Amino acid sequence: MRILVVGGGGREHALCWAIAASPLCEALYCAPGNAGIAAEAECVAISAEDVPGLVKFAQEKSIDFVVVGPEAPLVAGLVDALKTAGIKAFGPSAAAARLEGSKGFMKDFFARHSIPTAAYGRFRDAAAAKAFIDQKGAPIVVKTDGLAAGKGVTVCQSISEAHAAVDAAMTGKAFGSAGDELVIEEFLAGEEVSFFALVDGTHAVPLVAAQDHKAVGDGDTGPNTGGMGAYSPTPLVDAALQQKIMDDVIMPTVRGMAAEGSPFVGVLFAGLMITKDGPKTLEYNVRFGDPECEALMVRVKSDILPALIAAADGELAQFDLRWTDDAAVVVVMAAKGYPGSYQKGTVIRGLDRAAAIPGVSIFHAGTAKKGDDIVATGGRVLAITARGRTVTEAQQKAYQAVDQIDWPEGFCRRDIGWRAIAREKTAG
Repeated sequence: MRILVVGGGGREHALCWAIAASPLCEALYCAPGNAGIAAEAECVAISAEDVPGLVKFAQEKSIDFVVVGPEAPLVAGLVDALKTAGIKAFGPSAAAARLEGSKGFMKDFFARHSIPTAAYGRFRDAAAAKAFIDQKGAPIVVKTDGLAAGKGVTVCQSISEAHAAVDAAMTGKAFGSAGDELVIEEFLAGEEVSFFALVDGTHAVPLVAAQDHKAVGDGDTGPNTGGMGAYSPTPLVDAALQQKIMDDVIMPTVRGMAAEGSPFVGVLFAGLMITKDGPKTLEYNVRFGDPECEALMVRVKSDILPALIAAADGELAQFDLRWTDDAAVVVVMAAKGYPGSYQKGTVIRGLDRAAAIPGVSIFHAGTAKKGDDIVATGGRVLAITARGRTVTEAQQKAYQAVDQIDWPEGFCRRDIGWRAIAREKTAG
């Protein structure tokens, strides 16, 4: 098969790495790709959001199957446009992608289908939003309705902080048009989990769970980011909890979207808070998480490509995926200053040394080739991914690899996987 992967981040590098290993893959392209992806696929200089350009390229190259990585092209209707052109694709329609594209749509959908979630209000007026905050008290969570690259969520510890978050989004336009409408919801106490399921419109196959680290600093301090690291599996999600999540969250969503005329096809990524009352749904993403995807791809034993095709073809009913018992830890290296302003074009050295460590894979998230050098082009730049028998062992390997990388302008958290490691110590 001739495959096109859309996107240019760490998630897409991990997908290309896994797809390239499939005996079904004859030719692999990635648009736009990055310096690391170039080792697995032919990179094409087309933006992930250039829907007409991507469709034209897929037609010209006789592409058999398109795997869409990021959320923006899904929300913009790339899968619909490919389908119209007769090209098979993995990912939801624009109508189904509203589960991520609009948090207001998502929360109202939860309410219609009795999916456990936090109490909330939707606001287009700053004064009304602030009145709701005053009534509910703090801590409270302020979210942009639209896409904000993982940065549109502010967990506010005081009423004044929540008012400031409303002003920043609505008046200050900190997130552009994504903040024209806000969702304000109750703060849920507990531990967060990333849960993934492949969906074919009717059936769903659970993937392994992971845990992301959103805050920029060690000990979960500082502002939220697109993700500073992840690990899988998480000891929080045992077989019983996985079944509960499938029964209470994933399957009601699959049935509800189908009943409302927008059947969901692709990967459903539920951000869940495991509270004392059970799992509550914080949000849906309609694509693989980043950096969780990197952890999933190094743990899957099955060929991932037939699974993605089965989802697109509506044939997941009898499908099963095999996973290694090993744990995986992903440490994100970011440019200093991220998630604020940061310098681009700095040179990264030592990648070959790091990749030579057994069990380590280096996925590129924001890199380009400049002459013989690899340079940083984004905020999150590398996803250092390691496998080990335990999270503790995988973490040790990941940081051993990080320490081989010579990039003075980069930084990372040094505690990825800390919750699981604390549990492993207690159990040990």
